[in-house]
Amino acid sequence: MTIDQFIHALLDEALKAGIEAAEIYLASGDNFRAMCVKGEITNYTVNATRGLSLRGLYRGKMGYAATEAFDEAAVAQLVEAVKESASLTEDEDVQEIYPGDKEYPTAVNYNPALDQVDEGRKLALIQDIEKKALALDERITALNYNMISTSSGETRIVNSYGLNLTHRDNLAVCYISATAKEGDRVSTGSGFKVTRNFDEMDADAIAKEAVDEALFMLKAAPVPSGAYRAIIEAKCMPDMLGAFAGVFSAESAQKGLSLLAGKEGEMIASEAVTLMDDPLLPGGLGSQPFDAEGVATFTKAVIEKGRLTTLLHNLKTARKAGVKTTGNAAKAGYAGAVNVSPSNFFLAPGEKSLAELMADMGEGLVITEVSGLHAGANAISGDFSLIAQGYTVKNGKKDQPVEQITVAGNFYQLLKNIRAVGSDLLFPGSSIGSPSVDVGEIAVAGK
Repeated sequence: MTIDQFIHALLDEALKAGIEAAEIYLASGDNFRAMCVKGEITNYTVNATRGLSLRGLYRGKMGYAATEAFDEAAVAQLVEAVKESASLTEDEDVQEIYPGDKEYPTAVNYNPALDQVDEGRKLALIQDIEKKALALDERITALNYNMISTSSGETRIVNSYGLNLTHRDNLAVCYISATAKEGDRVSTGSGFKVTRNFDEMDADAIAKEAVDEALFMLKAAPVPSGAYRAIIEAKCMPDMLGAFAGVFSAESAQKGLSLLAGKEGEMIASEAVTLMDDPLLPGGLGSQPFDAEGVATFTKAVIEKGRLTTLLHNLKTARKAGVKTTGNAAKAGYAGAVNVSPSNFFLAPGEKSLAELMADMGEGLVITEVSGLHAGANAISGDFSLIAQGYTVKNGKKDQPVEQITVAGNFYQLLKNIRAVGSDLLFPGSSIGSPSVDVGEIAVAGK
């Protein structure tokens, strides 16, 4: 039985069994991953996955079932499982299978050439990176992490209304962490590259990025505790934004898990802040022409010049709010329930470079990394207290490295305090991005 035969048989059986409307969500992928330690290849894995879920409305309730088997027996099992799931659900909200849109946008994030790169070339890259990083400076003692991964996948949605959508994507990621040692001092630095064009994987650039950071941080020390003017760098701000991205979900708001509930139309940030959700961003890691419910996606400003214009919706949350879905339905894998998630989610860039932001600030701190986001960031209240590192700014220029400090504040207040957003928009390995951001004053606990 081919996959198309399986899909048609499943939809036919679902309708015969009394399921009012049905949807199939099919996800398949090929993944490669390897690491290099002291010239030797480790953690070498290659795998292929394919799974399918069936959603269906049965007696007005939505039921779910999933499988990795694609045979006649699975057809009957899936249909019965959907009926049972629907019968047991206690969710009283009205849900629906989406008939589809008249037109769908184009979102190209698949490069066929990437799938043709042989594994030998991928392994040679990380071996080359290790050699070059170690050769750059005698104080570089090891790469404690040196990884290459590639992935290629396809998502397909087919439903009983005749909708039949397919989207492909692929990606290559290289990440390294270098260790530097001088006397009793030890520090680390990281380098990474995310691309769909393997020719852009530059071993020299990746190695140098990690080595430069590791060497710079060798003399890092905490600063005295106090309130500091601060810039959060483009490599770091996406981590902050990602930790609190859930507050922009209508699903969270309707569950009482976001303080932004009911604040559409209000000023919630400074006028310097425009927050975009752009599923059509060229080359974006979250680019897609349709969401997990088959709704055509579109670009929208979630915050526009400080004003909250919309929360992110799927069909269910939009119906409850009496608005149109924003096309942000998502699934955590083919077997997951439909929820709400951003696509390419980022602060719109301004006009000033990081150097210009530093010059405007004059004296202060640039935060380059935060850790402890899972324990130190309260996604409901917005409060955060995070271990951080970075460097001081003196006379508008980069000065001394800083580590072993804690930065604390509130995300909602931070949005209001933002003075300027830089031009250096960066997506450091995810679909959440940001330029460097002048966040005004921030509380620092140091020495």
